[in-house]
Parts: sequence; structure tokens; C-alpha cells
Amino acid sequence: MDFESKANAPTPTDNIEFAQPTTTRKPLELLRDTEALLRRPTVAVLSPILPPKLSNRFQATSVLADDSFQELAEIDLDTINDFELQPARICVGLTFVGFGALMILVLLLYLNTLRPELSTGEQIRQYWYQYVWFVSLGVTGMFMLGREAMRPIPKRRK
Repeated sequence: MDFESKANAPTPTDNIEFAQPTTTRKPLELLRDTEALLRRPTVAVLSPILPPKLSNRFQATSVLADDSFQELAEIDLDTINDFELQPARICVGLTFVGFGALMILVLLLYLNTLRPELSTGEQIRQYWYQYVWFVSLGVTGMFMLGREAMRPIPKRRK
């Protein structure tokens, strides 16, 4: 009797090697090409049905987008250091704080003008989800700003 399974017997496996890409494309080039592949057919379909003046502006905007994405694709992400990204991080943090505060004010304006029959407790009970979202956005922005404030500043060479 043969108790050894033939499935467990070692079989030679073929090592399949996958083709390596000939050129490695940068992420910003992929973004440019992907956006163009989506935008150009859309412009081609919509241009004939739009009024002539709007169609011309639409096509001009498409050309401007081509130029902008071409400039963007030329940026080398490896050369950007952490210090150069600090203004962008500060702007994003301020945007989160500002948007959160603005939306809380809009929510309060909505509740006080269009839902005056609700008491403060009922407002919070019905709209707690929105309050939490907007306060969380503001707190997230404050954390981002605090992180930037605590980040060490690189010393300049004399």
C-alpha cells in the first residue's frame, strides 16, 4: 500500500518572471495622463452641444489644464524637503479651522432662523452629528497648526 500522496510530492515549478516596466513614471506624470484621458473625451463630447461662446471657453480651459498639468508633471517630488512644505501644511490647518468654524456658524444661523421652535437641547439632540463633524474639523486643524508650531526650525548657515 502506498500511503504517500502524490500531491505532496515535490514537483518542479516554473519560475515565471514578469516583465519589468521599461520606464518608471513619476506620480505626477500619471496624474497628468490620467486626467487628460478623462478630460479630452469629455470636452470632445460636450463642445458640440454647448453654445459657441461657452464651447470656446471650455476648450480654452482644457488647453490651460494641459499646460498646468505639464508644468506640474515636471516637478521632481524627491527634491522637495520638509521645510518647503511647511506653508502648505499651515494653509491646510487654517483651512480646516476656518471651515469648521464657518460651518458651525452656518448651522447655528440655520437653527436660529429656520428652526426657532427648537430649544437648545432639542437642537443638539437633532443636530449633534453635524456639530461633532464641524468641531472635529476645527480640532484637526488646530492639531495641524500646533504640530507645525512645535516643529523645529532648521538652522541657517552663516
